[in-house]
Amino acid sequence: MRVGAMAKSDQPTTIKKYANRRLYNTGTSTYVTLEDLASMVKDGEDFLVYDAKTGDDITRSVLAQIIFEQENKAGQNLLPTTFLRQLIRFYGDSMQMVVPKYLEQSIDSLTRDQEKFRKQLTSTFSLTPFGPLEETVRRNMELFQQTFSMFVPIKPSHGPQTDEVAVEVTSGADNIDDLRRQMKDMQERLDRMSLDHPKKEE
Repeated sequence: MRVGAMAKSDQPTTIKKYANRRLYNTGTSTYVTLEDLASMVKDGEDFLVYDAKTGDDITRSVLAQIIFEQENKAGQNLLPTTFLRQLIRFYGDSMQMVVPKYLEQSIDSLTRDQEKFRKQLTSTFSLTPFGPLEETVRRNMELFQQTFSMFVPIKPSHGPQTDEVAVEVTSGADNIDDLRRQMKDMQERLDRMSLDHPKKEE
């Protein structure tokens, strides 16, 4: 039985983080590691992490730590470098309020269709097994553009603010172009994967 495993419940498990960086699972009364928490996430076990001294909710930072550790494992990388660079650029940008919702909807869509994608990856490995994935990315990009348009000011026909608004619109277009390039990079990676695993001859 995995360390820290427990029966699933409707309420999130409380994890306490102490000054010595040790993590304590109050549900099982055992100390756990980030690897244990990663397994809990994969098993669908919800939890919240609190600083044992201050009581602050530090779940987000702990989840980020888990991702950092997973990304450092050989062959475990999920986040392309271009994606990480663009994500960093969005911090403090006017688009920051839109990005979380866009990413949330994108990953939710991928999660809902993951079984379909998994079957295609394991059973076909043809040169174009990612049509549905590409379509999902396209739909998400359209949704993102629609959402973004709600935050772009309407360019006035005249007045001193015309140039300023034009710059904002151009900046927004550049951000969308960057995202498109990232999606294209992802598709190319998937294409290379399919070439490395050609479909077996019948």
